[in-house]
Amino acid sequence: MNRTRTSHPIGIYGPSRRHAKACAALSLCVAALLGVVVSDIAAAQTTHIVRLEVDAERDVHRFVPARISARPGDVLLFRVSSGAPHAIAFEGSNLSATARNLLQAALPNRGSDLEGPVLARNGVEYRVTVPRLPAGTYRFYSTPHRAYEMRGELIVN
Repeated sequence: MNRTRTSHPIGIYGPSRRHAKACAALSLCVAALLGVVVSDIAAAQTTHIVRLEVDAERDVHRFVPARISARPGDVLLFRVSSGAPHAIAFEGSNLSATARNLLQAALPNRGSDLEGPVLARNGVEYRVTVPRLPAGTYRFYSTPHRAYEMRGELIVN
């Protein structure tokens, strides 16, 4: 068997066919991966508006909608319609350490553990970007209205 050895992987006349095929395959893989990542990010840019409503005379304390299906990267826009003050908090009792840390980091201007700031007047909005949580259901509530069962669910797909 007669083999020619070179001191470097690319011969003096350019890359070998094997090298060219490997480069082409790698380029296709990178392009496909970037396409998936970009399409995943583009698909996950939905804003979900959640109204916080209270009518004390009718004993109504609710999030509208109370159940939100979202993906990581989506935005939850909590809008105080009535019944201020409110503060959005997530139930922490059944969370994994990873989910707890991700939710903590996703809540801007936290007031305390898994809780956003006090939304002191009607018309105020609070934005939360859904982190890369494991798929599942994450329960939240309005801290000042917890006794009135003002609760909601974030379902991460």
